[in-house]
Amino acid sequence: MGIQNWSENIVLVDLPQEPQLGEELRAVTEIVRGRGDSEVVLDFSEVDIITSSSLSKLLKLRKLLGDCGQKMVLCNVAAATKGIFTVTGIDSIFDMVDDKFVALAGLQLVK
Repeated sequence: MGIQNWSENIVLVDLPQEPQLGEELRAVTEIVRGRGDSEVVLDFSEVDIITSSSLSKLLKLRKLLGDCGQKMVLCNVAAATKGIFTVTGIDSIFDMVDDKFVALAGLQLVK
């Protein structure tokens, strides 16, 4: 789908459906690792469901960002995916908003 540098410190990612979702998350992780100071907005608009493999990559990205003191915000998350987050008990560790512009504005206000 697309990885965009929204600003100097914010990466906006329009995630694709499975099975490409995992590869996109891996690419974002490499970008963040290279930059070191990026916050990330993940737009789940096209994602219906998330596999355990992609969920693992999502958690690794969150850990990397958290270790650097950076934030990650998920937006437009489908009910089925939210359900997976709830069942696995990780729903509380993600910041989720309804719209990517709300997510971007929230991150920019913090800066």
